[in-house]
Amino acid sequence: MSHTLAAPTPATGAIHPPAISLRELAPWTLLAVALLLLAYLVAGDQGALSLVPGHMVHEWMHDGRHLLGFPCH
Repeated sequence: MSHTLAAPTPATGAIHPPAISLRELAPWTLLAVALLLLAYLVAGDQGALSLVPGHMVHEWMHDGRHLLGFPCH
């Protein structure tokens, strides 16, 4: 009995992942940015890293912050 193997690689010898177009990537990028902004607003918008002056964002996110277990006092 003989064992034969098919050639698994193209002629160049390198395997490249399929190309992803920007049109396919854009919605996922937008979702990631929106989730990161939401996480920043709920968890990190107080103190030295605050992008918004004052306590307005802190007061808007206060209950959500406690619900998710983030201390804020």
